Amino acid sequence: MGLRHVITCIVFSLLGGVIGQGDEETYLGKFLGEFNSYHHQVGGEVYAVNQHSFHIRKFMYDGNGKDTFFWAGSRPRPGPQGFIVPNEIGRTNVLRQYHNEDITITLPDAKTIRDIRWLSVYDLTRHEPFGDLYIPEGFEPPQRLRLNRLTGKTGHVNSEPVVILDSKTIKIDNFEYDGSGEEAYFWVGVGPQPHSKGNKIPDELGYLTPLGRYHRANIVLTLPGDLSVQTVNWLAVYDVKRNDVLGSVILHDDLNVPPSLVHITPHTSAMPQCEQLHRDLQISWSVFGDQVTVEVAARMELEEYVAFGMSGNPDRPEMVGGDAVLLHRDDFLGYANDINITSYFPCTELLNQKKGVCLDDEVGGIQDYQLMTSSRDDGVSVFTYRRRLQTADDGDIPYEAKGPNMIIWAIGRLDAARRPTMHRAWSKVAQPLDLGRVPSRNCFSFTHDLNKKITAWEAVKLTDASTVEFTARLGPDGGPRGYAAITGQPALTGKGWYINGFLAPELYLRRNTEYTFKVEGGASPHDPATYHPLIITDEPHGGFSQLSEAQKSQVRVLAGVDYTQRGDIRPMRGGRLCEWKHPSNLDRRRDADVPTFPEYRNELNLQCESEGGPRDLKIMPNKSWPATVYYNSWTGKNMGWKIHILNEQSDIVALPLRSGAATTYASAVLLVISGALALI
Repeated sequence: MGLRHVITCIVFSLLGGVIGQGDEETYLGKFLGEFNSYHHQVGGEVYAVNQHSFHIRKFMYDGNGKDTFFWAGSRPRPGPQGFIVPNEIGRTNVLRQYHNEDITITLPDAKTIRDIRWLSVYDLTRHEPFGDLYIPEGFEPPQRLRLNRLTGKTGHVNSEPVVILDSKTIKIDNFEYDGSGEEAYFWVGVGPQPHSKGNKIPDELGYLTPLGRYHRANIVLTLPGDLSVQTVNWLAVYDVKRNDVLGSVILHDDLNVPPSLVHITPHTSAMPQCEQLHRDLQISWSVFGDQVTVEVAARMELEEYVAFGMSGNPDRPEMVGGDAVLLHRDDFLGYANDINITSYFPCTELLNQKKGVCLDDEVGGIQDYQLMTSSRDDGVSVFTYRRRLQTADDGDIPYEAKGPNMIIWAIGRLDAARRPTMHRAWSKVAQPLDLGRVPSRNCFSFTHDLNKKITAWEAVKLTDASTVEFTARLGPDGGPRGYAAITGQPALTGKGWYINGFLAPELYLRRNTEYTFKVEGGASPHDPATYHPLIITDEPHGGFSQLSEAQKSQVRVLAGVDYTQRGDIRPMRGGRLCEWKHPSNLDRRRDADVPTFPEYRNELNLQCESEGGPRDLKIMPNKSWPATVYYNSWTGKNMGWKIHILNEQSDIVALPLRSGAATTYASAVLLVISGALALI
């Protein structure tokens, strides 16, 4: 074992297995040397990031040169025969003053570091280098590295060759795990072979719960905290209950790979206990007498919330029936609100009673959380609050001072009224927490991939002039590729309308033509999660029943309602409930892994109530209808999308969508209009 690994072992031992909180110096790439300084205080450490780019640490230059640039070339020494290297923002301006700055510059025109022999700070007027660095002979730039397969002797785990993308990122293609372990995790550590003294790392979604079954999955793992491929010797799938290595791959010494672009935000709590629940969430606490003080630290946006509390079921995490605190911040202040969870839906008033995720004082409860401090730094919000273990509120669930507490947690988006909506990360797998355990700190620094992008599923337009009947059913919002990405509106409820089997398609209807919507959105107004009469309005969000009287007066409801004898507006019945749902073997947290909507929809199961049938909503757009209206839900916001109202004379030609998976949509067509199309 090399000296590096001996030192790392000592660090792991001293920390009791806690993943690093800043003990390793950040890996910047392959070190090439320091600038040779001749004039104008040029200095800095130069690293090769990859075959095209340099990172210069603590770069110095007084900025007094007249015609000075980054300059590179292939001649033996710096001279006029070279080329300008753009600065850190990609410009070829004369260099400004730099004082101990960390910058990254990239060679132009796809040139590589192998193509040059030196990099300099060079004055073109004086034909003189103010500082230079020579590229060592035989230089090999950092690059992706293929390792062996992730395999085990028992056959429980297999994969394609593992690829090290950079110093913190590991890609595993066609990953297979049969799910046979009792409590298996991705596991890293030091030493010649995997063993129990390693550390579990988050899965590809950031969760730290036991792994489920994987079938030919392409996954990317990010080493948490300050760990990097330079500080560990192996990656394994390890069953901690059975003390069994199910599969592993060895990482070589002195890996010459690119530095990571993952941003690291350290955070250390003063509490004696700390537990990392997710890559983006850690909980710290201290129990004193009949009170518990809790610190919640989360990587979240200002428009997001974090919730933490006790499950509605002592044996598994269950939101409904649970008791939690809702934490969020604005630019200046933090907020802590006691919430009551009676339905898997935003707080909604039906039959003069509020249900869903509601504030305690809205449903007859008491606010029992005392916010002590709140702060935000580098994308991490920290809240410290206090609560009695046993409160006087019958709706609150006690915090047990000793023994396992079945907890729930979630991170999600706030709506325009700063109320919680559908979460992006949550406790799906049991993570029992013993508040009275022997003090231990199982937390690490927060990481954030700055370049992670999600591609939306292709939007669908239904334009076939012969289609005059539509089925309207409910289904999941599809995660980050689905409703929000397709419509540009946040998915607030976790649900969306599926029209003729498509998630939130745009409809193209003609004036003075009768259309029928066969609505199966649920007819019982006792649970907001399952009651969604279809309405058509001139505004895009829906949820008409939840608006104030002043807000309602600003909305024109075109279809889907009638009036009582007293003149009160009410929805037409929603028909039986028919809903597309994930089967038990699919995890909604992995919706973003599905590249196309047809593949996604084909994995869902349609579940309909056995009694009843659809409710027919008949409409005939006339000249008073606007050119664009919206189908939506009477109960929940942001579940539907646009209806384009066309003049009768508009000539529509139905064509299939472009080649690819989307051509499986038999009724999805592009709008091609011959001649001028007049929209009113």
